[in-house]
Amino acid sequence: MVFYILLICGCGLSNIQYTTFMRLSLHTDYALRVLMYLATTDELASVDRIADAFGISRNHLMKVAKHLADGGYIEAKRGRGGGLALAMPKREISVGQVVRSMESLSGFVECFTPETNKCPIAGACGLQGALGLAVGDFLKRLDGFSLQDLVPDRNRFEARLRGLPSLKAQGLAGLNNRRTHD
Repeated sequence: MVFYILLICGCGLSNIQYTTFMRLSLHTDYALRVLMYLATTDELASVDRIADAFGISRNHLMKVAKHLADGGYIEAKRGRGGGLALAMPKREISVGQVVRSMESLSGFVECFTPETNKCPIAGACGLQGALGLAVGDFLKRLDGFSLQDLVPDRNRFEARLRGLPSLKAQGLAGLNNRRTHD
C-alpha cells in the first residue's frame, strides 16, 4: 500500500490544503479484478482469459491467482478443462479481508515495524497512532463490502469487459429476448 501526501498551496499564506489518500498495490487491484470476474461467470475461467479481458500481464496474474488460491478465495484446477472459480459464495468474500491478505500493512510507515524501525522520534510522536487508526478505519469500511457488492449488475459488468454498452445504457433494458408476433 502506498501512502501519498499531496500539498496544494493556495494564493494566500494560510490557504494550504492537505489531501491524503491511500493507494492499493497492483497486486491487490488485480486480485479484486480476478474475484469480480469470477463472480460474474458460471464457468471455470483461465488466467489467459482474465488477463485478456483486463489487458494485464498473464505472468503477474498467475502470481495473484496463486495468492488467492492459497488464501482460500478461489479454486484452481489444472490441466485441460481447468481454470479458476470462486471457492465460496461471493456474498461471503469480504473485500476488507482480501485487502488484508494481499497488502503488507505492517510496513505502512517505518515505525509500524519495530524490527526495522530506525526513526529517531518513534514513540515520541503521534504519527504511528494516527496512521494506525486511519488504516484500521479504512479496512473496517472495506469489511462492510462483500464481493457481491462489487458487481451489482452482472450484465453491465460483462458488457463493459467486452467493450459493449450495457442494455441499460442503450435504453433496451427489459427488451432482451422479447418475441414479436406478426
